[in-house]
Amino acid sequence: METTHSAPLTATEIAHLWTSFQNDTMALCGIKYFLAHVDDHSTRELLEYALELSVRHVQKVKEILTKEKYPIPQGFTEQDVNLEAPRLFTDALYIHYITNMGNFGLTSYGTALAMVSREDILDYYATALAETTELAKRGTYLSIEKGIYIRPPIIPAPDQIDFVKDQSFLTGFFGERRPLLGVEIGDIVYNAKRNGLGLAIIQGFSQVARNKEVRKYFERGRDISKKHLKVFSTFLEENYLSQGAINLMAEVTDSTVPPFSDKLMMFHIAALSASGIGQYGISLSTSPRHDLGVLYSRLSTELLHYSEDGANMMINHGWMEQPPQSADRKKLSK
Repeated sequence: METTHSAPLTATEIAHLWTSFQNDTMALCGIKYFLAHVDDHSTRELLEYALELSVRHVQKVKEILTKEKYPIPQGFTEQDVNLEAPRLFTDALYIHYITNMGNFGLTSYGTALAMVSREDILDYYATALAETTELAKRGTYLSIEKGIYIRPPIIPAPDQIDFVKDQSFLTGFFGERRPLLGVEIGDIVYNAKRNGLGLAIIQGFSQVARNKEVRKYFERGRDISKKHLKVFSTFLEENYLSQGAINLMAEVTDSTVPPFSDKLMMFHIAALSASGIGQYGISLSTSPRHDLGVLYSRLSTELLHYSEDGANMMINHGWMEQPPQSADRKKLSK
């Protein structure tokens, strides 16, 4: 398709490009550090592919913003990573992490693709989405190959189709609760897996953070992740279903030497929290049972409070880069 005019970037397109730059420059720091401490050849290949994608994405965003004469964000640089720091995570956690990073990319790039309109931006996000799909697939295949993939529960096939007969289908607090739906099981398992991984990451960060306030914040986040993981696991257990997720704390070493800046680690946890809130919202919308809806609302509120406290800390320390925003017309009119 050929355009007859050069359309300026919309607010949405700038916002997504800016966010993509932040996420990919952060990923570059993490993956480079992982590559400095990896033993398994197949895991190294997965990390190298992820690194290749992030390098390409950062370069493309730079090209677009430079052409538009838009300031290149600072994001994260070599100042935010210490490649000489001892290993903090095992190879197994790298696989879980990269797979989750791929799943995170599927959501963020898919959302961007649905909201942008300029041809070059559409092409960029369509390509990024395809590449990230491949990354998620490779991560999943490798976790299966290494025997660390935990399959979600299996449910029996019905003899025939049926229809919901009464409102007990929605019951969650009073009366006899119906068994979980397949979609509800899927959301619970996915959220449990995310918390199992998040628990390990934030535990590692709590061991190496330089600032005492940041360490305390990470310890609080670790406890929240542990509680959320237990809540989801209990739901599956009460329905006589396999867990589908595990606590990955065993994949964290005893290192206390920081491989990342406190700024990067705070941003990382903020991104995970924001993603978790979004996923809980999706889960709420697809779970008809009342008790699950209330549960996701409660967990989301807890994460929102945690995220707000983290944002305040980042602002106080001068770690929060200003996102793109509209002009303050009232101020300009004074």
